[in-house]
Amino acid sequence: MQTRIQRKTVRDIAAAKGGQPLVCLTAYDAPMAEIMDPHADLILVGDSVGMVVHGLPSTVGVTMEMMILHGQAVMRGSKQAFVVVDMPFGSYETNADQAFLNAARLMKETGCQAVKIESGAYAAHQIRHLVDRGVPVMGHVGLRPQAINVVGGFKAQGRNDDERARVMEEAKAAEEAGAFSIVVEGVAEDLAEEITQAVSIPTIGIGASATCDGQILVTHDMLGLFDWTPKFVRAYGNMRAEIEQSVKEYADDVRARAFPGSAETYKLPKAGDKRLSRLGGDKSGG
Repeated sequence: MQTRIQRKTVRDIAAAKGGQPLVCLTAYDAPMAEIMDPHADLILVGDSVGMVVHGLPSTVGVTMEMMILHGQAVMRGSKQAFVVVDMPFGSYETNADQAFLNAARLMKETGCQAVKIESGAYAAHQIRHLVDRGVPVMGHVGLRPQAINVVGGFKAQGRNDDERARVMEEAKAAEEAGAFSIVVEGVAEDLAEEITQAVSIPTIGIGASATCDGQILVTHDMLGLFDWTPKFVRAYGNMRAEIEQSVKEYADDVRARAFPGSAETYKLPKAGDKRLSRLGGDKSGG
């Protein structure tokens, strides 16, 4: 009898507050999701896909169609992790009804369990509207990649008293509106600790120190697939060098006609090489 694997739920994520840190990573395709699924509590289909997969200069150009496509792939590849899909820029800011229609579409078409929105000052109303209508929401405060054109780039937040107060206010507003957790990105350790202590829901840090209730990294950064990564990334692999070496060896073999070899080549049986359908030959007596 097969045991059905149960996905983690929003209650499981919320219950991690103050306990063992949550392990979170991004994924954009089924094979990667399958690899990380046994180890991750939460997989985020981040709008970072626009930059790390599609080569866009920022996340601003990401579309609903892109998020749905990658969300579907991650859901196919994962079995037990809690899956959250980012709502892209322009899909929730106008009003609460726009936010709900797009969030409902994401959940219906991907099967994901929650959505994430970047929690600017305007966002609390949208979060409450979604939660009241059955959409679990993860907030996102601090450095908000969708707002880089306003803040002038990917800059750490909370550098002065006004910024610190704003980030704290946005975190509390997201909690009060019903968010089940908050990503805290690109803030100093003491501010991350203050936020974590101030809210009753888990904080997921990225560039926000180990004081948060969990950690998330962009998987491509963590695996060392890029020449440059932000200060807060620790590379747990050097996959760029390994892939490059493998590609070089393949190219060398192709040019030398060493690939494909005998082991990788189909061959038809020689004329007259007939194989009998039954071991021992035809025993019909004919």
